[in-house]
Amino acid sequence: MSEISVNGRTYHTPKQPVVVVCVDGCEPDYLAQAVAAGVMPYLKSVLATGTALIADCVVPTFTNPNNLSIVTGAPPSVHGICGNYLWDPETGTEVMMNDPKWLRAPTILATLAEAGASVAVVTAKDKLRKLLGKGLKGICFSSEKADTTTEAEHGIEGVLDLVGKPLPSVYSADLSEFVFAAGVRLMETRRPDVMYLSTTDYIQHKHAPGTPGANDFYHMMDGYLARLDELGCVIALTADHGMNAKTFMDASPDVLYLQDMLDKRLGAGLSRVILPITDPYVVHHGALGSYATVHLPAGSDTPAIISYIAAQKGIETVLTKAEAAARFELAPDRIGDLVVVSERSVVIGTSRAKHDLSGLDVPLRSHGGISEQHVPLIMNRPVANLDVTRRWRNFDAFDWVLNLAG
Repeated sequence: MSEISVNGRTYHTPKQPVVVVCVDGCEPDYLAQAVAAGVMPYLKSVLATGTALIADCVVPTFTNPNNLSIVTGAPPSVHGICGNYLWDPETGTEVMMNDPKWLRAPTILATLAEAGASVAVVTAKDKLRKLLGKGLKGICFSSEKADTTTEAEHGIEGVLDLVGKPLPSVYSADLSEFVFAAGVRLMETRRPDVMYLSTTDYIQHKHAPGTPGANDFYHMMDGYLARLDELGCVIALTADHGMNAKTFMDASPDVLYLQDMLDKRLGAGLSRVILPITDPYVVHHGALGSYATVHLPAGSDTPAIISYIAAQKGIETVLTKAEAAARFELAPDRIGDLVVVSERSVVIGTSRAKHDLSGLDVPLRSHGGISEQHVPLIMNRPVANLDVTRRWRNFDAFDWVLNLAG
């Protein structure tokens, strides 16, 4: 089979190994500053000889919606993953969207494997593994749980021995380095036809572009990318979202506690604010991002509530369910009655008492809003006559490596 069709798009099957890398939280300026500092010589050469532009990720600019967009080649309106976390009206509970049951569309990875390609997926956090690996006949494991892989569940065992590194801490740059190291070792030893590598944004939450901590991370990454290139891989690099400081001028977190505001306006417990950034790993962001959904009680004066929220300092936009679904390409049954997006330097919380910020040892950096939508889209191959006027998306990455790379 020379072509596959997935979610309305056609892809050529690979003629040489292809690797798509999602660098979590990679605001484009991280790459610019690292290249300028001379710590990413390989990427500098790619920018000169390959293809590079600024693309848009999907809103909400969170990990799960964007990783699933990349591997399905489609927005959340198709695959259904509209956040890391949601209110499930069927059960009346708030739940993580890390169960494969929430995924409504097939992945490019699983379809390529079904067509006979060998596929490997390495992700940093285990929250993504089952979603990325839904229906996949191949290798799929996380750095976080690399010590417990089995052939039956993950398509591979003995990962720590293969990679030659100890199990990394989930709150460390080592978690992402393990992804790259594992990817290189898999390419050296098993040479999959298709590989997807997805990192964590621990460093980006703590270090601004151009700082020593950030540049050290990107220097590490550059070496692994160069090795994958040496091994003959076509590589596309993109990100799930950008990252910005979310602080007042004194470096304290700039938080708008939306649940407290609505409780005061409507009455305690009548509305429900959901923060789709929420996941099990909240130490570095305190479950604070620039996007929230609101479930309103029946009979609410929706226009008045929209006006009330929109008038608050730090709010960028407030949209109804229908408006948000259309503008951000979301599944309307997976979002609230309202979608609220804050400005670049502001995050949205629920109630002040529910957010533990004691783990923030540096000024808050986070994401989720329109302000974190720009991401890099880079390939280590040139594309003739690339349409630079088109709105390219991070979920065009597989189109690039499979269809446009010569």
